[in-house]
Amino acid sequence: MSKSQPQAYDPLAYGPMSEQPYGHAYGPAYGQPYGPGYGGRAYEQAYGPAYGRAQGQAYGAPGRPALPRQTVPRPAAPAPAPAPAPAPLSAPAHGGRAARRRRARRVRRADGPMRRLLPRALVVAFLAGGTTAFVAEDKAVELTVDGDPRTLHTFADDVTALLADQDVEVGAHDVVTPAPGTPLTSGDDITVRYGRPLLLTLDGHRHQIWTTAHTVAGALRRLGVRAEGAHLSAPPSRRIGREGLALEVRTERIVTVLADGRARTVRTNAATVREAVAQAGVVLRGEDTTSVPPGSFPRDGQTVTVLRIEDAVEVREEPVPFAVRRTEDATLFRGNEVVDRPGRPGLRRTTYRLRTVNGVAGRPVRTGSVLVREPRDQVVRVGTRPRPASVRGAGHLNWQGLAACESGGRADAVDPSGTYGGLYQFDTRTWQRLGGRGRPQDAPAAEQTYRAQRLYARSGTAAWPHCGARLHR
Repeated sequence: MSKSQPQAYDPLAYGPMSEQPYGHAYGPAYGQPYGPGYGGRAYEQAYGPAYGRAQGQAYGAPGRPALPRQTVPRPAAPAPAPAPAPAPLSAPAHGGRAARRRRARRVRRADGPMRRLLPRALVVAFLAGGTTAFVAEDKAVELTVDGDPRTLHTFADDVTALLADQDVEVGAHDVVTPAPGTPLTSGDDITVRYGRPLLLTLDGHRHQIWTTAHTVAGALRRLGVRAEGAHLSAPPSRRIGREGLALEVRTERIVTVLADGRARTVRTNAATVREAVAQAGVVLRGEDTTSVPPGSFPRDGQTVTVLRIEDAVEVREEPVPFAVRRTEDATLFRGNEVVDRPGRPGLRRTTYRLRTVNGVAGRPVRTGSVLVREPRDQVVRVGTRPRPASVRGAGHLNWQGLAACESGGRADAVDPSGTYGGLYQFDTRTWQRLGGRGRPQDAPAAEQTYRAQRLYARSGTAAWPHCGARLHR
């Protein structure tokens, strides 16, 4: 084989001399931090099964620090000394051929030990340099994943690579301290806190949030929710799993209740106004209610007024007006009416609900009605015969003077007692006997004069004791 060609190098072939630097020297020295003999089990514990197997293949099983076969170039032998130049034929040889062979054997004996020690020195230098780089790149860190701490040796350059090596997956709601991508140095502490979904109903309002806290108390503390005096649907020590938790919290509030002329202030975590009123010692009876819906959520600082309601029933009988049916009668003068059948009002019985709120009566509310008696129509005959312009024998009299004396000439005049009205101060009964309708002061002036003339034809000036004499002036 040529001296320049590489050959297979087996460290075990060197025997006890090679075991000393690799088996005994490196085994005890590095067995303390890394496990005896750089074995696969030691690296498997420190860096995981995959890395342990790789190291086991590279450095051998524990107790036998054998290296894998590798190709190492055999160092070249020293070049032979140059042969002396041939002596001239005429000169005798100096020492002869035997002397040259003796010098060559002495050179080979001197180079033999060096040739045997040189490959071993190269291997020792190679392993020493690799070990120094190995120790320099290794880092001892502490990784805490969701409260579970572990001490690791790693060659990772930053936090992201470390989490990938340890198969730790993080999501958008997880918290990593220090942040991913931060360079690693030996002695660092890395913490991973997983996010947990929390469906929080706080004082009636629902929130979907994420928290890294492990317990209900921790989540409320991080959210700034005061748990003292609050109602919790789960105990504060309840653990929050990765699947999350639905939690209802009603914080303590101050509510003032006004009832029966007295104010009561309570601290409550009640879910409804009705519960807060009951905690204040106020009892709602019958139709009693509150100024805000009893089922609503009580707010901090809210004032609730209790409304004492009393209901009563009242029955009222009310008349029902009758209708008037008029028929024409040609035998009667126009403007005259005759009642053939008087009308009769009906009767209706109506029920009302009377509500009193805190002693104040409200407007009656109609709840029912019954017609007890039907009304009866009134039948009236109305004259259609043309009326003469004046009454015979009375048209030449001074009716204007009589009106001026009785009413001051005002057709709508009414005396202070309300008994007499119109130009000539008829009382209602006399007016209707003369064929008039309604009240005299509501009739036209011409009709009032006509009725006065009829009264004069029947009674003369005696119908107007004080002003009757004016008719003849």
